[in-house]
Amino acid sequence: MRLAIFDLDNTLLNGDSDHAWGEFLCDEGLVDREAYREANDRFYQHYQQGTLDIEEFLGFALHPLTRFSREHLQQLHDRFMQERIEPMMLPAAKALLDQHRQAGDFLLIITATNSFITAPIARRLGVDDLLATEPQEINGEYTGHVAGTPCFREGKVVRLQAWLEQTCNSLKGSYFYSDSCNDLPYWKP
Repeated sequence: MRLAIFDLDNTLLNGDSDHAWGEFLCDEGLVDREAYREANDRFYQHYQQGTLDIEEFLGFALHPLTRFSREHLQQLHDRFMQERIEPMMLPAAKALLDQHRQAGDFLLIITATNSFITAPIARRLGVDDLLATEPQEINGEYTGHVAGTPCFREGKVVRLQAWLEQTCNSLKGSYFYSDSCNDLPYWKP
């Protein structure tokens, strides 16, 4: 089976879901609006420039998940999907996914954005699987740390190679769609 692999943010979505989640938290008054927005914008700029320190960013981005119950987080994410993600959905992305689906390709999203944010988006898009940065959980609660290798730059390659081995798939005849300089194999800022 051929693979059709997609980055998520600014590829299948008209925007960045990670940054949008930070904006949502600010607008909802769930974080210090001024300080969080400044940091969120700074990290996003570093991402766009290819200079993001992923460990520092994930410490920032995953911390708010530790402050709320899973039930409350689900309610927040439901509103986030409706208010922020649905408007980012691209008809051209849906058409491309449908084209690959009709061709019998296996649809895979691979993204640096954490799976708390992206798993519902992947389900909404109807893709077959998702590789994302995984927030660590202990006893059903988020810790604010990463479980395993972040799905970013070289980590995307490591995670994809492990997935290929686990699923007995190969990259033969595959497609990959991305907007990001962070997905170029040898790009250095």
